Amino acid sequence: MSTIIHLPVTTSPWFPVSPCMPAECMEEPLAMAGPLRRAARVLGALAVVVSGIPLAFVARLSSTAQRKRFTMMWSRMLIRALGIKIEARRGFAFVGGSLEARAVPEGEGGTLLVGNHISWLDPIVVAAITPCRLLAKSEIAEWPVIRTLATGGGALFIDRNRLSALPKAIDDVAAALRDGDTVVAFPEGTTWCGREMGPFRPAVFQAAIDAGVPVRPMALRFRQGEELSTGPSYVGDDSLVASIMRVVAIRDLVAEVTFFPGVQVPRGGDPRRARKTLARIAEAQVRAGVVETHRQPVAA
Repeated sequence: MSTIIHLPVTTSPWFPVSPCMPAECMEEPLAMAGPLRRAARVLGALAVVVSGIPLAFVARLSSTAQRKRFTMMWSRMLIRALGIKIEARRGFAFVGGSLEARAVPEGEGGTLLVGNHISWLDPIVVAAITPCRLLAKSEIAEWPVIRTLATGGGALFIDRNRLSALPKAIDDVAAALRDGDTVVAFPEGTTWCGREMGPFRPAVFQAAIDAGVPVRPMALRFRQGEELSTGPSYVGDDSLVASIMRVVAIRDLVAEVTFFPGVQVPRGGDPRRARKTLARIAEAQVRAGVVETHRQPVAA
């Protein structure tokens, strides 16, 4: 198998572009689901999506705790309908020799949960196992059904096309964190195929600093058995329908999520330096759980 070298490509510091493209990055699954199973998964997923619309309206009128339970239940149903198994793991903490940051034990209160971005599946996988709110791009709010589901789940939106909207988005995330919510963000700003990952943009980390809460890194991988699967990725000029059909065709697909301990910096320092420190540490932690794990040989 040929080796693909990924180099970061960026159109702007705020609107990065991944070099991953379907033709270069997608590999054939090790095993394929049969046509009947694929059809059952598609129909099951459609049923879950349709049932989620009234559930989203109920969630918007419910308490925060009930909304989170609704979101987790719906996400688990969709993951199950698509034939995906989730494996949640705990990783070890390190702060990269930084004297400005410290690892903090898991506790109650708000947390900024940051990870690598591979697919449209990522937020659904995380929501299925963690009560949380998603920081999503504003384009999602333009899709009628998805908008209803996202707002019902308490999603926060960020407009990547307008730099002037960034402070308001950061303030909204900080407010949610102060309220004790876990907010999920993907600081790469775009998706990669899962073999590599992009740099973490520091802007969203300011919300954790403002709210005085820890940042918790997480690493996402998709596997078939012990082998990395690039089929679920949603990159480049890929279409959502094509990505969905690849997912339902993969047999024994596993979504692996590794949660690392939180990291926090003292308040009162240089905010620019603080958010860059958090971004660097979180990226290094996630990269160790994604890229380095992928490169390690699997024991026979």
